Formats: sequence, C-alpha cells, structure tokens
Amino acid sequence: MSYIHFDKTQLINLNYSLDKEIIRSNPLGCYTSTTIIGCNTRKYHGLLVAPQPQIDGQLHVLLSNVHETIVQKDAVFNLGINKYPGNYSPRGHKYLEDFDSEPIPKLTYRVGGVILEKEIILDSTEDRVMIRYTLVDAVVPTKLRINPFLAFRGYHGLSKANTYVNKKTKKIKNGVQVKLYDAYDPLSLQISKANDFVPVPDWFYNIEYIREIERGYDYQEDLYVPGYFEFEMEKGESIVFSAGLKVAETDDLHDKFNEEIGRRIPRDNFENCLKNSAGQFISRRDGETRVIAGYPWFGWWGRDTFIALPGITLTMGDNKTFLDVMDSMSKDLQGAMFPNVGSGVLTNMNSIDAPLWYFWTLQQYIIFTGDKETIKSKYIEKCKGIIDGFKKGTVFKIHVKENGLISGGVEGVGLTWMDAVTKDGPVTPRIGSPVEINALWYNALCFYHELTGDEEVLELSEKVALSFVEGFWSEKKGYLADVIDDEGKDWSIRPNMVFATSLPYSPLTNEQKDKVLEMVKANLFTNRGLRTLAPSDPRYKGYYKGDQNERDNAYHQGTAWPWLLGHFAEGYLKLHGKQGKKLVENMISSFDEVMTQYGIGTIAEIYEGDPPHRPKGAISQAWSVGELLRMKYLINNL
Repeated sequence: MSYIHFDKTQLINLNYSLDKEIIRSNPLGCYTSTTIIGCNTRKYHGLLVAPQPQIDGQLHVLLSNVHETIVQKDAVFNLGINKYPGNYSPRGHKYLEDFDSEPIPKLTYRVGGVILEKEIILDSTEDRVMIRYTLVDAVVPTKLRINPFLAFRGYHGLSKANTYVNKKTKKIKNGVQVKLYDAYDPLSLQISKANDFVPVPDWFYNIEYIREIERGYDYQEDLYVPGYFEFEMEKGESIVFSAGLKVAETDDLHDKFNEEIGRRIPRDNFENCLKNSAGQFISRRDGETRVIAGYPWFGWWGRDTFIALPGITLTMGDNKTFLDVMDSMSKDLQGAMFPNVGSGVLTNMNSIDAPLWYFWTLQQYIIFTGDKETIKSKYIEKCKGIIDGFKKGTVFKIHVKENGLISGGVEGVGLTWMDAVTKDGPVTPRIGSPVEINALWYNALCFYHELTGDEEVLELSEKVALSFVEGFWSEKKGYLADVIDDEGKDWSIRPNMVFATSLPYSPLTNEQKDKVLEMVKANLFTNRGLRTLAPSDPRYKGYYKGDQNERDNAYHQGTAWPWLLGHFAEGYLKLHGKQGKKLVENMISSFDEVMTQYGIGTIAEIYEGDPPHRPKGAISQAWSVGELLRMKYLINNL
C-alpha cells in the first residue's frame, strides 16, 4: 500500500471523500484539480485550467470534467458524478474500489467483471491534461464512452447556458477541436487510438459546487457537452485521452504520458510530498519566473513570494530558480514598493512589508550558499532604493519617524500581512508602527550595512534598535506590543512579535526573546500553526466558516497559520539549540497526518484556531509548504 491511499469504504462515503482534493500544476501556470472521486465541489475545480492571456491573463476553466461510461452489450455503467439540486447523478463513485497516489493519482473502478483504471497527469511542457485508461479485466467485449464537460470561463466565475455558444466541432486526428467563444484558444480533444465522435450537443444545468455554498458564493453552473467519444477496448489495453490548447500527435501520447511520470518526485513519504508540492508553485511563462501563492485561487503575491521562496527552492539546492524568481520580482520594484498582488491585470502596491521581506529572502540565499557576491552584484542597488524610499516616504503615509521606526497606514487599507478587509473596513487596521515591520526594518538595515559598510545606515539601525525596545517591549508584561502609534500601544497577543526572535538581526536580548517565545507558546501555539490572536481575547474567532464577511472577520482573529511556525521554530532553535530539536521535530511530524486530509499531499493555507484545527482556505499554500521544508532544513543543520 502506498503512502497516500484510500479504499472503497472511504471513497463511496461522500461525506468523507468530497473533503479530499487533488491539485497539480505545471510550470506554465496551468492546473488540474478535483476531489479524489472526480466530483467537482468548487468553481475552481477543473481538469484543464489554463491562462488565457489574450483575454485577461487570468486562469480559465476550459475542461471542467469528463464522465466515462462502460458499455457491454445492452448494459451501460456511468462512472461519473455531479451534484445537482437534491441529489448526485450519476453515482459512479459506487463503482470505485481504490485510490492510489503513487506515482500519480489513479482510480480503480470495478463494474461486474470489468476492472478499469484511470490515471490523470498534467503535461509539464504545454497546456495539456492527459488521462490514461487501462482495461485491467473484462469478460465480454467492452466499449468506453467519454463525455467532456466544457466551461470556457474565468475560474472566479460560473458558466451559464446561452444561445451564442459555438456548437461547431472541427475534426482533427482521433478527435475534435472545440472553441465555445471567439476570444478563447481552441481546445483539442483527442484519443491515442481511432474512435467515433458522436456529436450530441447539450447543456447540463444547475451543477452545484458544495464548497461555494459553504463559502457564501454563487454555486450553480451550466456545463456544455459537445458529444461523446466511443471506442472498443481489449483486456490489458491502455488508451490516453488528451485535452490541450495545441493539437497533439496522438501516436506520441503514450510516450508523452510515461515521460511525465518520470518527471515526478514520488509521494512515497511525508518529506517527498512536501518536495513534490513545492515544485508546483513555480510558474515560468513569458520569460518570467513567479511563485504562485496558493491553489486554487491565488495568483502571485509579492509578500508570499519572498517568504515562501527559500523553502521551496534553496532547501532542495535549486539556486537557479531562486535567482530567476528574484530577478523577475526585482523588475517589479517601484520606488520602495513591490506589488502585493500580481495576477494578470490585477496589481496593487499596498504591502508595507514585502520590500522588507526582500532583504530577508536575500539573506537566506547567503545562509544557504555562502555567496554574498551574487547578492551584492545583482540586488544591492534595489536594496538601497528601498531604504532610501522609506526614508523619503512613500504611498499610504509610509515613512520613517524621527525615532527611526517605520510608521504607515491610512483608513480603509490593510498594509501588513493581516490585511483582511470587510464591508466595514480592515479587520486589523494596524495603522502606526507594527512590530514585525520594524523588526524587519532593523534586520534590513543591518543586512545592508553588512554588505556595504554604509556608516549612515549603521547609525540609523542603532537608533531603530533603541526605539524598538523602548517602544515595543514591556518588562512587566514580558512581551512586545503589536502596534504603537501616537495614541498608545496595542497589547493584543499576536504572533507578529515572533519575528523579532527569528530574524538574522534582532534588537532584543536573548532573555527578551525567550519571554516572547514563551508568551507565544502559551497563547498562540497549535500543532497546525500559530493562532493570530490569543483565545483569551474577546475578539478571538476559533472557527473559520460562513460567508466571506464572516470568514474575513476570523482570518486574522484566531485562525492558525502554518507558515508562522517556521519563524517560531527558528527563534526557538537559536535560543535552545539541540535542546529545542525535539519540540520542532514534533511540530513538523504532526503535519504527516494532514497529507490525506484536505489538499492531498500538501499543506493548507490555514487551520481553525480551535481543536481539531480543521484545514481551511486554499488547499495548497506556498509559504505553508516552504516553511515546513525550511524547518526540516534547520533541524538537519543544527
């Protein structure tokens, strides 16, 4: 039995199996995602979700799903499953025997004397998904019928039946080409052997996505099926179905499928799952290399990129990808600011910390490689521009105060990583001088001085160190204020203070660091991440549920974030050395069980603050995966 495996009793139980999702991306920015039984539960699910730069640069669901039907004489067995109002139909999951993830997701169906295997793989070299069907056993002549369900819409939207859809199909080798709307690339649907395509154009109405119901969004969609492919299969035979944005050489599909399997990192243990997952966040398209913050709905984010990048590249010795990403990101620097969100036409510059994380990310490269010269030659001028920009002042009233600390913020905008905004405004505005921003600022100044010997920057860093301790530290309370401003200090117990213990340069003494870590451990620590607010706080939200407004109010008010554990662990190991190893090892190993909980083989964006700490948010998050890999590196290199 493989490391990730589900048996029949688990698969046919919809309450269990519909909670388990698979995600696979390729370096071009495509992904394929659904549940382990092939029933889509999100509008973001689809077998081929690909960029359409000629439309908006966003991802679009082209092939939503396929339904297979086994045909034997007069008997017809439909293996597919959709959710409709009040019922699931067809209920093909009842024929499932087994789900195996090694080396790629494989479903095994048993229908009478028929055993059929279905394996899905995403091409890493082009926008194409391939499905291999193997008829393991059959006692009578057997045909397979494949119905493709098409959406052709942006992945944040839903498709609705209409009269202007293009119902024409163009015959190509062993398949057809479809293009539902003029703006789209055509989709080539082909099979590795000769087949009959039977045009039966029809809409399937009111397919429901149960996760969108839970999240308070529109949840019903109409999908278009142009017809079906049908062909005979012999016992032991395998065929490959392909859906891609280019016409495939059908004679090569078997070889192409096997080549892709050879490129996979096996998911045969916990660490390999993390490594496999890490590679899926890297996107190379149009001459740029980016980090996708999370799947299925995130694009690339500046802050997330800098935090996740060391873990998902340097821990595996992939220095080239690290530098490729930093080169792409460095081009985006405008004054002192990086885009917070970058995805197609959507960009904004409302991240006060992304420029400061840039310094930390460069520090990590030196820590991993010892190569200061590359950083100095390629990025030192960018670092200087950031420091100068903060000193001069930039957008959203971000500026350096007389005491050297950074302050910023305006009404209605969230500038820190705690940036959830509801109809009532930012949930955690944090206007003024946030603790982690100034810890990062001090670290950036010290790092710049380390590389350049700039005495003016050294003098500023010394001023910041004094002001930081004077402003944020309370000997009586034994921890750091979260935000200080002209009105006073916010003593909410939040995880943002932990960075003053983990960064390469810190203004705190070891005794102060120890008290901070003990406060975090006592109030915020869970085996799934650090809570964003202490449970004793009346604003604490232990569960993450409901519509967007309700969820956003919980996002940074108690919800636990795995990526924060990386900095807790680093701070803890700096103080305790090998004596702290056991605690950190336990933190890492506790995530072993989540490999089969939510996003299969990966780590979720967030977990609820209250036990049992259920996974929520994006099913696979770059900084969650990256920081766990970095924690393992820290342990291995104590």
